[in-house]
This record gives sequence, structure tokens and C-alpha cells, in this order.
Amino acid sequence: MSIPDKIQTWQMIKGPVFDKEAGKITAPGVMERTEIPVPELDKGEVLVEIAGCGVCHTDMSYFYDGVPTVTKPPLTLGHEISGTVVAAGPGGESWMGKNVIVPAVMPCNNCDICAKGRGNRCLAQKMPGSSLGIYGGFASHIPVPSEDLCVIEDLKGRPLENYAVVADAVTTPYQAAIRAEISAGDPVLVTGLGGVGMYMAQMAKGFGGKPVIGIDINDEKLQRALKLGAVDYVINSKGKDFKAIQEEFRAIAKEVGIKPNIGWKIFECTGVGAAQELALGFLGFIGKLVIVGFGTQKTSYMMSRLMAFDAEVIGTWGCLPKYYPQVLEMVQSGKVQIDPLLETRPMSTIGKAFEEAHSGTNMNRIVLMPDF
Repeated sequence: MSIPDKIQTWQMIKGPVFDKEAGKITAPGVMERTEIPVPELDKGEVLVEIAGCGVCHTDMSYFYDGVPTVTKPPLTLGHEISGTVVAAGPGGESWMGKNVIVPAVMPCNNCDICAKGRGNRCLAQKMPGSSLGIYGGFASHIPVPSEDLCVIEDLKGRPLENYAVVADAVTTPYQAAIRAEISAGDPVLVTGLGGVGMYMAQMAKGFGGKPVIGIDINDEKLQRALKLGAVDYVINSKGKDFKAIQEEFRAIAKEVGIKPNIGWKIFECTGVGAAQELALGFLGFIGKLVIVGFGTQKTSYMMSRLMAFDAEVIGTWGCLPKYYPQVLEMVQSGKVQIDPLLETRPMSTIGKAFEEAHSGTNMNRIVLMPDF
């Protein structure tokens, strides 16, 4: 193991172009391969040599939709990271050589929000690719705090780069399941079976949810979810109005002998307005709707329905680092499958990977491996 002179990286040197007259984004961000300094590591910090970094929908929001990052460009995007510790600050020698998952959000552990056990939404959190200075995962190395790293003691025969998706795509659904308080036998509905939705469905099953129903407009995604065992039933909502979708949903509920409007745990994973409205439409008595997917569209809803139903709409952000070992165990035990749902590519193909992720033409989570 050696410490590099410079960190090699693909940086977003400027964000997307917003045309004020047109009132919309007219050009995506600009990416450039460059070098940035290797900082001097303080106590409690380590340098991770990156094995893989997943391409997340949030990255697309930064690069194409103009969602602001905490640190303004130029900066390196990417927050789904696995790798190996190759250097450590004073007193951190025990970290050397460890394979780790870098949490997508790392709380300060010293504020009012953290004290309430909600550090995943800490306002002073460090997030690679947004608030961690100029550093993100689409690079050769990244300096990070060591306190919240998740150590992979045994790779279990899986390439280290594959574990990158655990950093967000798998742990975020775990946090969502915790927020929804899923218990054995709770009926579950997942809207959107894309990158995060497939893991959300598996996570819901891992928590004992039954049945788990998946809704999507892509039949290939629906059939893949059934084949993988991520869901028990599927509904293709493409071209259908709410009444038609509701009839299919009620038929499934009747088949399994449960009420279609009582106690459902609903997870909206697309961030798309139409799916958000669909999820809200299914929210019934003492139900919980957890918003997992990010989007910029607005929806309308009669808030008094929440009062009448004694129901809840819940937001969730990232995952507390303390849960990562449990999620890792679920992956390694096979409760949550990751390998059939990802593909690895050289980081030099980042431009094409972004295009595919943004257009939705690739169903898999793309993990980019440094090839500088």
C-alpha cells in the first residue's frame, strides 16, 4: 500500500446550465478528469483507496437537474463507496489495510439532531460528493472520518467493488424500514422497482413484510422482481388510471385475505410525481407512507385525509452508520441480493454511465471502478 502524490478524479467542474428566460435546465453539468491534492490526515481520518463507486439517482439530480450540492463545483460526485484504507491520521494505524464501506452520510455525533438518534439527518453531516469538501467517490482515493466506517472482515468471495451499493442503495431502504416500523406480517406496497426500489422490496421482506406488492410501469423490472423473490405480487401501472390499478390491488388483497385499506406500509421509491400521487392514493387507515425516492416535482394532497385515516407520511434520508453492520449481514446471508442487480465498469466510462442512469435505459446499478 502506498499513498499517492495526487488523487485522480472525475470532477464536475460546473453544474448544469439554467436558462432564466426559458425557466429550465438547458445543458447538463460538465465533467473533467483532473488531479486534486491529497490532504494531510488529522486524527480520526483515513485515506481510502476506492474499489468501486455506485452511480446513484442523486448524482443525476446534481448533474442534470441543478439540485445544489453543499460544496459548490468544482467537486467530485459519488457517495456509494467501498475500498481499502491505505493511510491513517495520528493514532489510526489499526485501520490500515481494512476493507470498508464508506457511509453515504456521516453525522457529526455532537448536535441536537444526533442526540435525538436521528443523526442520519444531521445538518453538519459529511456526505461524499456533496458536503465532504471537494472529495467524492468517482476518484482513485478519498479522505474520510474513520469513526463511522463499516469494516468488511470477510468478503465472502464477493469482489470488494460490489459492496459499494451497500453504502446507499441498500442501507437507505433499511433506514426506511426502521422508520416505517415494519414488523412480521405487515402488508407492504413498493412503488418503483428500479435501483432503490428493488432493494426496498427485499428489505421489506427481510423485516417480515407480507405480502410485498411492487408497482412499476416497466414489465421487465416487475418480472425480474418476481424472479428474484423480491416481491410476492406485481402490478403494471402503465397507461392505467388509479381506479384500474386499485382494482388489481384489491384483488390481490382479497386473494391473500387482508384488508386493502388498513395498515399498509407504503414505500415510494421513484421520486416521480405520478408515482407519488399513486402512493398517496393507496394510503389508508393507520397506514404509513415513506418517501424514499428523490424528485423535484410537486404533488397535491388533501391533508385532512391523514387526520381521517390516522395515517402518516414520513420522510427518510440516508441511513445511520450504526445500522451498516446489520445491513452487511443481510447481504452476506443472502436475505438481500445485490450481485444480480449491479454491473461494474471502468470509471473512464463515467459519461456513458451517467447518460444511461439518467435516461433509465439500464435497470442495473452501475458501479464504476477506478482505472486512472
